[in-house]
Amino acid sequence: MNAANDAAVAPVPADSAARGANRFVRLWNIWRRKTLTLREGQLFLLLAVIIGIVSGLTVVCFRIAIEWTRFHLLGSSMEPSHLRVLLAPTLAGIGVALLVMLVFKRSRGSGVNQTKAAVFIFDGYVPFRTVIGKFITCALAIGSGQSLGPEDPSLQMGAGIASALGRSLKLSREKQRLIAPIGAAAGLAAAFNAPISAVIFVIEEIIGTWSGGVLGAVILAAISSVVVMRNFLGSAPMFRVPAMEFRSPVELIGYAVLGVVSGVASLAFLKFIAYFRPRLKQLPRWTQYIQPAAAGLLIGIIGIWLPQVMGSGYPIIDQALHDQFVWKMLLLLGLFKILATGISFVSGTPGGMFAPALFIGAMLGGAVGGVEHLLVHRPAQSVAAFALVGMGTFFAGFLRVPITSVFMVLEVSGNYSIIVPAIIANMIAYFISRRYQHVALFDFLARQDGFFLPSIEEMREHTALRVEDAMRPGAGIVLSDGDSAELLREAEASKSSQFLVWRNEDGWRAISQEELRQQAVAESTGASTNEAPGRGPLPQLYPDQPLDEALRLMGNWPVVPVVNRANLEKLEGILSVEDILEAYRKS
Repeated sequence: MNAANDAAVAPVPADSAARGANRFVRLWNIWRRKTLTLREGQLFLLLAVIIGIVSGLTVVCFRIAIEWTRFHLLGSSMEPSHLRVLLAPTLAGIGVALLVMLVFKRSRGSGVNQTKAAVFIFDGYVPFRTVIGKFITCALAIGSGQSLGPEDPSLQMGAGIASALGRSLKLSREKQRLIAPIGAAAGLAAAFNAPISAVIFVIEEIIGTWSGGVLGAVILAAISSVVVMRNFLGSAPMFRVPAMEFRSPVELIGYAVLGVVSGVASLAFLKFIAYFRPRLKQLPRWTQYIQPAAAGLLIGIIGIWLPQVMGSGYPIIDQALHDQFVWKMLLLLGLFKILATGISFVSGTPGGMFAPALFIGAMLGGAVGGVEHLLVHRPAQSVAAFALVGMGTFFAGFLRVPITSVFMVLEVSGNYSIIVPAIIANMIAYFISRRYQHVALFDFLARQDGFFLPSIEEMREHTALRVEDAMRPGAGIVLSDGDSAELLREAEASKSSQFLVWRNEDGWRAISQEELRQQAVAESTGASTNEAPGRGPLPQLYPDQPLDEALRLMGNWPVVPVVNRANLEKLEGILSVEDILEAYRKS
């Protein structure tokens, strides 16, 4: 009895106590990490809503600032005096240059590339100083008549707001890197009043991948910002699109022509920027103080005859959608808008390219629609339809975001009958642009600025290698259950050192010739056990799985089976790390 009591109260060995303590610490750390991860994930979604609200308020103030600047510099008249048209963009250009060169040095350009650089290079860091600089310089430039738009700057301002909030909350590096695109979507959605298009653009051009967690946060931010914007500026769409419908497949010929025209025009615009922008940047530094002013003067000269090309041009797009210009005037406005926007952008004036691209597309589309109306006597509504499709078509060819361009047309019009003409025209313009300008706009702008960012377009076009591209097909290496001596002879005849054995209760197992020889000896001496030979069970792959996913699943296994999805006992082939490397070398 005493012995039993002594045994009951005997101290726990030190090594057992240490193991128990270590296990408790491990379990505690696992629970703490999961809890923190959950809390950070919930905080991330809440933060997305906050980012949307703040970005929406910022964009509202930004749009008011643009209109306030335009009112004071160009006046309230739809046709300002020639003196105002000449002096406003010129003098404002001097002020913009001084601010960019001396105070806000990161405010040049549209802002899309800077946001991509924040994601891929700077761990999501966008200086808040850039938000202030973009707000001031772009409001001054666009309000004075420079041929640029507010969407791209709004995108970068949203990214800067998100980055600042992420830093203040000390988010993890992974979340901090993803938070800039969330703010970008919020800023773009509020500026463009199109949350779906904003979300797709950010996924299509900035992030490049469709991740469930990121997508949810991006959507929350975009919707929140649009709700805030509409609460202050109204829920009316940006353009008053008249009723239209797609009547006959014959009409597709005209839309195909529009695709060709927009493709050629977008190609010319891209070539203009690619040629002149680096050459102006190579000029002496002192010239950068006067380049925006010189651009403003040239735009003012154009504006004396064509004041419609100044600024973002949204009211003019609305007029084109309601057939208020003849086709010759529309063509003239589209061509001179290309010239005016190119001059503004290559001079380094801060501002965006979204609004000019929509303007040019609407004008060219309306011109093609007007010609078609004269030739085949279609209803006047066809001109509005061509102008609407033209907006997305030029957008697809110039910015090279075909999915965004299609959804943008749908979101702006709310008319799904126009989707077939939009897709056909967009794809024609996109392929023409790709065929003759191999590097997309944002990619060659980044390279001109010294950033080698991943090309989202190249990522989309890259064909992912799959397991079936690297595996060794055939079933000659399968050893079914049986006598080990017979299996050894079969293995030696196959001249392979690694085999796969199928066991119904265990799955696929790996066994070498040496292990098989030892198993045969054990069976001959009666020392064999009932345990399955070899090592396993192995992970199993399928022929359609991506190779990078297969590499993660393989772990340290030298060879794994590739099985049929419909019959897991049917071996399609085997895969090794060497096979994967060889496939990548050949690709």
